[in-house]
Amino acid sequence: MRIALACAAVLAAAPLAASAQDAGSRLAASCAMCHGTAGHSVGGNEPLAGMPKDELVRKFKEFRSGAKPATAMHQIAKGYSDSEVEQIAAYFAAQKK
Repeated sequence: MRIALACAAVLAAAPLAASAQDAGSRLAASCAMCHGTAGHSVGGNEPLAGMPKDELVRKFKEFRSGAKPATAMHQIAKGYSDSEVEQIAAYFAAQKK
């Protein structure tokens, strides 16, 4: 009985993990114009694919505060909540370099 409950809990959580990844993917799609599809930049801007989540979150916060100089990212970063930034960072961290 305990095994059945544990399996049910794991299976119930699987769609939540998938939906979080999907949400990150949808949010990250707006980054493609400058940073390439799935974060694979083809030049000019920093590639985001495979960047550690904590590093990307830190950079986002630096853009938002103005600590990191930018042409557009300081304004773009202000348009996302902390939760959305976490989702975007998780998406890019999961991509292969």
